[in-house]
Amino acid sequence: MSITEHQINVGSLEWFYREVAPIGMSDLLPVVLLHGLPSHSYGWRHVMPALGSQGTRAIAPDLIGFGSSAKPQGRDFNYTPDAFVKALDDFIQALEIDRFCLVVQGFLGSVGLQYALRHSDRVENIAILNTPLTTAAKLPWQMQQWGLPFAGDMATQDPLLVDRTLEGGSRYQISDADLDIFRKPFLKSSKAGRSLMTAVRNLKMSPSMSEIADGFQDWQKPLLIVWGVNDPWLPVEIAQKFASSLPQAEIVKLEKAGHYPQEHFAEDILSDLLPFVRRAS
Repeated sequence: MSITEHQINVGSLEWFYREVAPIGMSDLLPVVLLHGLPSHSYGWRHVMPALGSQGTRAIAPDLIGFGSSAKPQGRDFNYTPDAFVKALDDFIQALEIDRFCLVVQGFLGSVGLQYALRHSDRVENIAILNTPLTTAAKLPWQMQQWGLPFAGDMATQDPLLVDRTLEGGSRYQISDADLDIFRKPFLKSSKAGRSLMTAVRNLKMSPSMSEIADGFQDWQKPLLIVWGVNDPWLPVEIAQKFASSLPQAEIVKLEKAGHYPQEHFAEDILSDLLPFVRRAS
């Protein structure tokens, strides 16, 4: 099952996304997978083929400012959660996706949860992998430094920050071939670093976490929380507290996985994710 690469212009923004087409005819809803910091859609390479094999269309975009998508200057795209949500809505409409399942991971994945709260008529169910969920979640100091004046300018121009973050967060080595792809945007242009820096500065963690924590108290659709317990930045207690307040939420703990569980534990994730997305039709 091959992953294809695509580009689409939506308004003034060019989006890059990876896609797996379903095998055969299927009435299963498509799945949209959103990455975290400082990753991009390549992070879903181990998950997407299995979705296609069961008849599920899988779409993983590079969010604006990341991967191979457009990296506009701050005056053209302000990299706030509101800006990401609006751009994501435009992207989904451009692909003519009416209803879908959502999968999110990481600190930037939180904008997907805000999208779901604001467009609940389109999102049928949500799978959450190591994503900030409550006001107890804090951006780790390692990432906070990317937004600092002067220091952030320098740090985000170092392509090796990708290696250090992905391996440090996951707690395992990632192959050099895969790291080459993750860091490629930072080697091609200084725009990747500037976009990352601006996104961190404008992430608005406190109000975003309040919106998510409060908004999901009224959420009635299925939630699957798959959590790498070995996450150095988001303790499992955050996921447990979030799930305990929502009777429709399931939580699965991956004891050996870290912040990026899809990198090394895709099979464990898929054992729960595949039947979960099949529920929505």
